[in-house]
Amino acid sequence: MKRYFGVIVLVAGVLLGAIMSYRSASARTKEAQREADVQRIHADYLERVGWMRANPDANTYREELKPFFKNYFEQVDDHLKAFNGNKNFDNYLQELEKRAETGKDERAGDRKAFYDYTRKIFDSLREGRYSPMWTSTDKGMRLDIVSSDVIMVMGKPQVRLQLVVWGAQRQLKDEGKVRKMITSATFDTVWRLLDAKGKLLGEMRGSDPSMRVDHPERFIAEFPPQMVLGHYDLDLMPNEVARMEMTTTISSRAASGGDAMATYAWKLDIPSEWKLGAGETWEGATQEERPEEEIDPSKKAAAN
Repeated sequence: MKRYFGVIVLVAGVLLGAIMSYRSASARTKEAQREADVQRIHADYLERVGWMRANPDANTYREELKPFFKNYFEQVDDHLKAFNGNKNFDNYLQELEKRAETGKDERAGDRKAFYDYTRKIFDSLREGRYSPMWTSTDKGMRLDIVSSDVIMVMGKPQVRLQLVVWGAQRQLKDEGKVRKMITSATFDTVWRLLDAKGKLLGEMRGSDPSMRVDHPERFIAEFPPQMVLGHYDLDLMPNEVARMEMTTTISSRAASGGDAMATYAWKLDIPSEWKLGAGETWEGATQEERPEEEIDPSKKAAAN
């Protein structure tokens, strides 16, 4: 009897090992299928996004945004359904909560702020509400000015220009056990402030935008690939300013070594809510000498 019991235990152990091995192999197969489907969705997206980045007509670009992202997110939804994915898109938040419980992440609040920042754009893309107020394309990259709200920043009203850049070059690198996305995008922006006659009243310069997100997929894996998010906060402008010329240059280097330098020029009439009250001074302004014809175009015309 004892001999039979030993055989039964041995057979049960073999069966249990076989079941565990099968489950492990099945899980690996399922993960491989999931990864392959993600790559398929990205490949389809990248096949079609070239036109969206390069379309020179701003109106038709805006018209095509909704169907373009509808197609992408329908594939994402099908993928999540097939592989039991998280339809709330909050995996990153769940990770933060686990870190917070251990007390090992002192910057959890900052990380959540970047997630929330990314989520706002993600939701507008997914829900068909993404419609930039201004857009331009150059060198295969597109710059969108998404919004220009006046908000309070540290108790001070400022004009927030929300930016989205499509198509900056990037490369995924393995750094030990960590895979890191390196995005090449260097910003240089100049704002020229002019009066109603075109006379230069002031100038501002900025480099990288604030709250820059080079790899939105880090926060939401399903975010459309190859975008950069960020914003500029501008002080309210002198009351006599009538127009603004914003020139942004974005430099991006490809992994192959080639450089692209894209330039975007936005000219607009200044809304009244962007201006200081009559008699209010422009805080933080400094003075510097410029050639008279650079400040006042009429002087240059007279000289010619």
